[in-house]
Amino acid sequence: MNANLLSEQLLLATKSGKPFFREMVQLELMPLQELKSSLNTDQFKLAFWINIYNAYFLILRKEMKLEKPSIFFKREIKVAGLSLSLDDIEHVILRRNRLKWSFGYLPNPFSSLSMRRLMVAKREYRVHFALNCGVKSCPPIATYTPEKIERQLEMATQSFLESETIVLDAQKKISTSRLLWWYQGDFGGKTGIRRMLESTLHLQLQEYILTFSDYDWTEQLNNFHTSEYFA
Repeated sequence: MNANLLSEQLLLATKSGKPFFREMVQLELMPLQELKSSLNTDQFKLAFWINIYNAYFLILRKEMKLEKPSIFFKREIKVAGLSLSLDDIEHVILRRNRLKWSFGYLPNPFSSLSMRRLMVAKREYRVHFALNCGVKSCPPIATYTPEKIERQLEMATQSFLESETIVLDAQKKISTSRLLWWYQGDFGGKTGIRRMLESTLHLQLQEYILTFSDYDWTEQLNNFHTSEYFA
């Protein structure tokens, strides 16, 4: 079965509370070469791995009862004969092998070759607005498809930045999510963050001080996107 369709079905099953064992088995038994052939562009890779990450976070948390921080580094995700963690998917495959705690600037010298062979060709900063780690400040969960991925990521970026950004004109300050600070290298540093906020939110911020708000770690599972475009 098509890898992307399987990832969509797995996420839909977790969303609707239906059994997902069949999809898990099919993903685990899929030949690795078949997976690589199926995910032959970044559009296919992004949609597949975002769906897998978001589905498996719910499975690991709700079904396997894993808690932070072990939920991120335990290799309980079985895909094409590989054992992966949420961190492997996010920081190796989707962020092109960046160290988790390096503000997005340093590569990870310890990642395995097998995982690096699955990486996207180009680092895509918008994945930060698509991955959900089960807390209140995370972006909502959506089902991504290769055909719509570009528009879906644009919508996810717009929605997240609008909800997480406050402009204080009187004080000449702008406050946005600390997520952007943690991964600032992915966005091109503070200059890149400013450019993104200006272009996405149609603002002029040259004279503004950029600050980052506290991240709300209150658990919030099943936060699914309500837009019909993500249905």
